[in-house]
Amino acid sequence: MRFYSIQEINEVINGVICGSTSQTINATEQLEKATTSEISFIGNKKYEKYWSTSNASIAVVNEDISIEPGENRAFIKVKNADLAMSQILALFAPPTPIFHNNIHRTATIDETAVIGEGAKIGAGCYIGPKVEIGANAVIYPNVTILDESTVGKNTIIWSGTVIRERCHVGSDCIIHPNATIGADGFGFRPCSEKGLVKIPQIGNVIIGNGVEIGANSCVDRGKFSSTILGDGCKIDNLVQIGHNSKLGKFCIMAGNSGLAGSVTLGNGVIIGGSASIKDHTTIGDGAVIGAGSGVTGDVPAGKTMLGYPAVEARDALKQWAMLKRMVCAPKK
Repeated sequence: MRFYSIQEINEVINGVICGSTSQTINATEQLEKATTSEISFIGNKKYEKYWSTSNASIAVVNEDISIEPGENRAFIKVKNADLAMSQILALFAPPTPIFHNNIHRTATIDETAVIGEGAKIGAGCYIGPKVEIGANAVIYPNVTILDESTVGKNTIIWSGTVIRERCHVGSDCIIHPNATIGADGFGFRPCSEKGLVKIPQIGNVIIGNGVEIGANSCVDRGKFSSTILGDGCKIDNLVQIGHNSKLGKFCIMAGNSGLAGSVTLGNGVIIGGSASIKDHTTIGDGAVIGAGSGVTGDVPAGKTMLGYPAVEARDALKQWAMLKRMVCAPKK
């Protein structure tokens, strides 16, 4: 375990030290739980009230903080405490699981697969025919990557993930445990003779660079052509992305949200937790869909939508206020 002085920590985040302390730091923790040897963070003014009762000796704070650190305590002031926090968390991060050998003896790798220099493949993995794994990729135990799929350089794939045939994952991605990339899209049609007839899903999934996909999330393959996730998209746990959907760059989807088939998201779209998007819907650049909302039609760029069915946020708030007045009005 290594201890860092406040000066050493500040070399990482390049802030301004306010106050002084001789206490060295060996971990990070939230304000309410921090001990004197742990550094904490104040990223919003509403948390300033917790500083007086916290045992933390040092906190990383925004430049506009309105309190003083106190005796033998210090702040490191930065423009964005949340971004600085990410750097400090990386400084204290424990090591990742160890690979004693780059390729475990129990991994099954087809002779036609191409494994890049420095790639690591854990126990029980299956790498199918004509698969390509990029340099320095890390494939943790019990991952399945089927025929003709590709994984880019430096990508990390955690245990239990399945990447179906002909799907492509870019470089510098992270795919968390038990995600499924390229399962069949949900395609069935009624038939008087056979009941529900399955529609073959013969497309694939293309995932850009720097994408992160949370645990137990599913990205369905296209019925034809591709389901596409653009560079830098961040997908939370338990998210469903339907067949032939297309996400632009840097989209965010929070937990339990879902896209039906053939949904198009522009760049920088934010989908709140448990929100649902109807099939064949287009959501423009920078739009925000509030948590729990249900989108049933196209959304212009930059709009914020709330409710079920979703309407512009200001209209939704007016509706809710009127409903509250109606329900809570005193009886005559």
